[in-house]
Parts: sequence; C-alpha cells; structure tokens
Amino acid sequence: MTALRSRRRERRGSRPLPSFGLTVAAVLVAAAAALPLVYLFVRAASGGAAAWSVVLRPQTAEVLTRTVALVVVVTAAATVIGGALAWLTERTDLPLRRVWTVAAALPLAVPSYVAALALLATAGPGGALSSSLSLEVTGFTGAALALTLSTYPYVYLLTAAALRRADPALEEAARGLGRSPSAVLREVTLPLVRPAIGAGALLAALYSLSDFGVVSLMRLDVLTRVIFQQYRTLFDRTPAAVLGLLLVVLTVIVLIGEARARGRAAPRAAPTASRPVGPVALGRWRAAAVAFCALVVGLALVLPVGVLIYWIARAETGVGLDAGIVAPALGSLGVSLVAGFAAVLAALPVALLVVRSPRPWTRALERLSYGANALPGVVVALALVFFAARYLGAVYQTLALLLFAYVVRFLPQALSGARTALAGVNPRLEEAARALGRGPRSAFAAVTMPLAAPGLLAGATIVFLSTMKELPMTLLLRPIGFETLATEVWSATSVSAYSRAAPAALLLVAVSAPIVLRMVVRRDGARAEAEALGAG
Repeated sequence: MTALRSRRRERRGSRPLPSFGLTVAAVLVAAAAALPLVYLFVRAASGGAAAWSVVLRPQTAEVLTRTVALVVVVTAAATVIGGALAWLTERTDLPLRRVWTVAAALPLAVPSYVAALALLATAGPGGALSSSLSLEVTGFTGAALALTLSTYPYVYLLTAAALRRADPALEEAARGLGRSPSAVLREVTLPLVRPAIGAGALLAALYSLSDFGVVSLMRLDVLTRVIFQQYRTLFDRTPAAVLGLLLVVLTVIVLIGEARARGRAAPRAAPTASRPVGPVALGRWRAAAVAFCALVVGLALVLPVGVLIYWIARAETGVGLDAGIVAPALGSLGVSLVAGFAAVLAALPVALLVVRSPRPWTRALERLSYGANALPGVVVALALVFFAARYLGAVYQTLALLLFAYVVRFLPQALSGARTALAGVNPRLEEAARALGRGPRSAFAAVTMPLAAPGLLAGATIVFLSTMKELPMTLLLRPIGFETLATEVWSATSVSAYSRAAPAALLLVAVSAPIVLRMVVRRDGARAEAEALGAG
C-alpha cells in the first residue's frame, strides 16, 4: 500500500504545472460559459417572492407538464426509429443498405423548423393533405413528429457506429447456441449498444428541451416559447428568468438520469470489430423493412426538400436570386465561420489543461465549460442581453455580442473535438522538439497543432453547422438590419411568405448536407463527430 501511494505521488509530481497564462485563459473561458447560469440565479433572486410566484401559477404547471410530455414522446420515438434504422443498415440483408445508410443520416442537415414548415404545408391547417386525411398535424402532435424526424439521426449515427465496433464473436456465439435472431437482438446486441443508444437519446432529449422554432410554428406553449414571449412582450423579464431556471432544472434531471443509466450499463463492445458480422436474413420482413426506411426518409428528408423546391417553382421569376437572399447567406456564412474558429480557440486552453495537467480543478473547469450545453439558446440570449444592457452598453445589439453568444452556446462542441484531438498527440513528440532547441510555444505550433488539426477542424465544422441553423439567439441578439438564413426563413414564414422563405431554407440544407455526408462517409469517425453535435 505504501509503495502504491508513493507511485501515485510520483505520477502527480511528474505532471507539469500549467503556465499562468494558460490557466488564466482557461478560467476566463469557463467563467464566460457560466455567465448564463449566473444571470438566471441573480435575476431570479432579485425578483423576490413576487418573481417566484410565477412557479405556482396553474398556467406554469400546464406548460411544465406539456414540456415534459413532449420531451418524453420525442425521445422515445427517436430512440425506437434511430435504433431500428441502425440495426437494419448494419446487421441485416436490407436491400440498398449503403443508400439507406446515407439517406437515414441526411435529415440531420434539415433544420427542425424547416421540417415543421414542410409538415404544416402538407398536413397542417389548410395543407394539401389535411382535408383528405381528415387530420391536421399541428400543436403537440405536429411538434412531436417534427422533432422526432429531426432528432432520430443522433440515435442512428451513434448506434450504427457502436454496432460497427461491436465484437462479432458474442452474437455469433449466441447464434451457435441456437438462439433465434430476435433473441440475439434482445439479449446480446441491445446490451452491446445500450450506452450508444442512451447517448443518442440524451441528445434527442436535450434538443427537444431547447427547441424554439418547431414549437413556435406549431403554436405549442412549452417553456422555450413562453420564455421568448415573456421576454418580448413584458417589461419585467424576471419571470422569464424564473422559467429559464425551470428549464435548466429539467435539463439537469435529464443529464443525471442519463448518467445513472450509463453507469448501470455494462458495455461489452470491442474498440474495433475484427471482422464484419454476417447479416441477419430479413426473409418475409424485407418488404416491411424497406417500407419503414422509405417512410422515415421520405418524411424527414424528401418531404422538406420537395416542399421547398415546390415553393420555389411556384414563386415569381427571380425569387431568391436578388440581394434579398444574398445578404442573409453571406451573413450566415460569415458569422458561422468566425464562430467555428473562435469556439475552437476558446476551447484550446481548457482542453490543454485537462489533457496535459489532469487535476481536480482542471476537470472542474472542463465541466463548467460543458455546462453551456445544458442551456437552451433562448436562456443564453437572455443572460447576455442582461449583462450587455446593464454593464456593457457599447456592445449591446452588436455583431460582437452575437458571436460571443455563439461561442458560449457551442463551446462544448469545440471542446469535445479539441480534447479528443490533443489526447491523441503523443506529448513526447513535443518534448523532442524542445530538446532540439525550440521554445514551448514554437514546439506546440510546429508539432502538436499540425497533428491535432484534423480534430480541431472537425470541432469547428460542427460549430459552423450548429451556428448556421441557430434561431432564438440570433433573433434576440442580432444587430438591427443583420439577417441570416435562419432569420430570413423565420421572418418570411411569420407572414406566410413561404415562397420567399424557401430559397433561404434550401440554402441551409445545401450547406449542411456535405457536413453530414462527411460524418457518414468517414465511418470510423462517425461516433466522435455525432457526439460532438451534442457535446457532452
């Protein structure tokens, strides 16, 4: 025991102490990520008992119940659909498996509010199919369907990656013992991929909690929509902060539940599968499996793109070719590129501390930085409006504040990529460069950065994709006259100008699709990059 303690002390002593500048930079980044939480507590506490009375209102209980119900339904549906698609494309003799593998992931490129618009256009009030189907897809049903179609790719990507990496010997042994395909799936395959399914379900739940565009289009009063309305219509914003705390509490409950479920799981997957698993014959279920894949991809991908093309085709000549669409496109590309690289730069100090000097306080900084992932965009925007209007009037409603909001909101995505990239670089290479006469900064720039560049670029790409589609923060924080593709879609649809919204929405899909394709085509990196979408 004494020898063991001695070795532990030696290992701790051998860890280099982080530089003062790096520590200060990491602390500042973590403090920036904590600003929204600080705002919520300060604002709610300053309101006194009158502010907290909003929690006891019957309307709040209704909104809270509706929010929880929506999250439960979307998470369950996305888990079933994503898990089923992953199993069909990775473990069966499904016809056109490679086509379905790509098509099932592409709906990730479609913003959720665009999926909601397509559903409203076809099966909403006055939609093309609502009268023939005698069913209007709006309200809770419409929001649940749109969010399910937008979030099942998280479960699909993670589960498919886990299936590819699972040890095939376990399933083959079960088959050799006479177990039926359904029994192998239930008793062997599902336990193997349970952690991946749980991670995907967590992303779906967090997305459902933070969504604003879908529930607003579907006229469903959940916490995000009510917070936004109170912020825009009431002079006193303290009730909005109290409701924001309720939203954070729900998010923390989801995170704790997923962490406990992951702790109980006993993953038995190999780091990489040594050989492919023989496909399960679908037999008489083959036609039903193809129909299921076609239905999901049709609703999640073909329908939104088809509706957008239809709106453009029926519009007046020249719609989408003038400056009305060029300016928002340039705005989206500009802020997304800057936000992507700024988020990676902000994440680097924290990632370096955690990888190079793993100590309890550095891990605490990392967890604090990841905390921004638990906050919906509308809450982050409320916090920055409060601090900017009260203490930094010069940056209020400026592009700098909007970019800062993007970095804070999507910092966990960049941090996930940066930490993975830096952890994969052998520190002895940098030590060798120093031994040859290079300084610490020069050695890091010449050796570590080129090796970590692909992972850092992946993190920046994910932040770019998230910023392109982000809506509530942009609506609340954008400078006057500044438009993005997301706000252009929102502004046009708010006055039912769907033909004007279609080019912007189609551009969003066109820009996002190559990024999603990269995730799917680079099969070995699918899990890491899909995790980066939710980061944490």
